[in-house]
Amino acid sequence: MANLEKGNKKLGTAWAFYDWANSVYNLVISSAIFPIYYGALFKIKGITTVNFLGFDVKNTALISFVTAFAFLIVAIMSPLLSGIADFAGNKKRFMQFFCYLGALSCIGLSFFTLDNLYFGILCFFFGLIGFWGSLVFYNSYLPDIAFPEDQDKLSAKGYSLGYIGSVILLLLNLAMVMKPEFFGIIGEDAAMKAMQYSFISVGIWWIVFSQYTFYYLPQNTVKNKVTKNVIFNGYKELKKVWHQLEENVILKKYLRSFFVYSMAVQTVMLVATYFGEQEISWESDSQRTTGLIISILVIQIVAVFGAIITSRVSEKIGNIKTLIIINSIWIVICIYAFFVVNPIQFYITAGFVGLVMGGIQSLSRSTYSKLLPDTKDTTSFFSFYDVAEKIGIVIGMGIFATIDQISGSMRNAILFLTLFFIIGVFLLTKVQNVVVKK
Repeated sequence: MANLEKGNKKLGTAWAFYDWANSVYNLVISSAIFPIYYGALFKIKGITTVNFLGFDVKNTALISFVTAFAFLIVAIMSPLLSGIADFAGNKKRFMQFFCYLGALSCIGLSFFTLDNLYFGILCFFFGLIGFWGSLVFYNSYLPDIAFPEDQDKLSAKGYSLGYIGSVILLLLNLAMVMKPEFFGIIGEDAAMKAMQYSFISVGIWWIVFSQYTFYYLPQNTVKNKVTKNVIFNGYKELKKVWHQLEENVILKKYLRSFFVYSMAVQTVMLVATYFGEQEISWESDSQRTTGLIISILVIQIVAVFGAIITSRVSEKIGNIKTLIIINSIWIVICIYAFFVVNPIQFYITAGFVGLVMGGIQSLSRSTYSKLLPDTKDTTSFFSFYDVAEKIGIVIGMGIFATIDQISGSMRNAILFLTLFFIIGVFLLTKVQNVVVKK
């Protein structure tokens, strides 16, 4: 394996390339093909609810509850694993494990039917854990491989590569779904089979392209034997980070605001396609499939420019001011989404979501990185960041699923998320006030 120094462009590109490798999961599984496939399974049976673990649950609420539970597991597990990884010096190995767990789970989704509901839900569950688990270690590499002045651009480069790579695979998957006969897929359920093959393509893509990243990412130099005394090191490190936040007012206030608005951002992104599949008045099943995928493509393409524009705007007016503007746009989007009923309105919403989606993710990560104290223990700080994000998602998805289940409408749940963006803007102004005073 290569041994490149911090700040090396090839090392930075290799790190960012993992976004190219794993973002296909976020697009094809989380956002595009799987939600359509999942909805189609229920439409074929003519049902909207299913008995799961003895409870009658609305199909969209079920996937939201499972998602929330998976994020809860990731939140609990991340500090434990990051602590062991730091002590044993095998951060890369942990990242590889979760990468392969997620990729193989995606392949397993190709066997998902309502007749084997539990197996399919399990694959969905482990795919999500694999994706987000690997990001814990991936994100922690950023301050290790890039200097502070380069982190905004490198973070944006990662997201941009992710959007481009995932769009390429999605276009291939779209062609498979819309014209399955061109790929030798025939039969009455050809479109469904094409979606299943799409899940396999995600797993293969993820494994193959991640090898470039794994080749160049450095191994930790410290190699200690793991004992019982270090099993809970991660939680001890989180506690240490929590105490260090008392001495870093800006970082503490920023994390508070991030926790609130990220809760809403991630929830919207995770349920957007399910919302479009359930709440928009499509003329036919064919238009629904095509329209939803087009919407996701619009989001991904616009997001590439959104991440770049956000990076440039932040250079001129600062990170916090830029985040305040982006969160304000999210407020408008959620309110507008409540009234969206036809495809054209949904496409417009998708365009604005793409504009702010890439920007808020990229800038949030790099802002946190730049606010960190001078320390070599970056994994613990990023583990804290990831735990805050995951717990926020658990709360956000839990609230969303509960409102969806009780009210029977995802619109009410989306509107409720507006509150979190409003609070996020308020808390970010508090951060900006501290920055101005300094």
